[in-house]
Amino acid sequence: MELQQAFGHALRRQRKARSLSQEDFTRVSSRTYLSELERGLKNPSLGKVGELAETMGVHPLTLLVECFALKDETDTQKLFDTVIEELATMKDT
Repeated sequence: MELQQAFGHALRRQRKARSLSQEDFTRVSSRTYLSELERGLKNPSLGKVGELAETMGVHPLTLLVECFALKDETDTQKLFDTVIEELATMKDT
């Protein structure tokens, strides 16, 4: 799955899991833009990812982890293990 589509799926799944409608995001996004994001037609900025996550009451990494898990067809634990390992390597330099 392409990254843009994976983000759209992750966004929709997180939104629906919290019983939020697209209209609940009007403070940070138009319904049209949110729909385009969810359909994988638009690519959000990092700031927009933060605003969307805040609206849902989740950490932005929650959206991104689910996005990359879908894109790479892997589970979240493997992603966390990779990130922890990479961050630990950085601390050694």
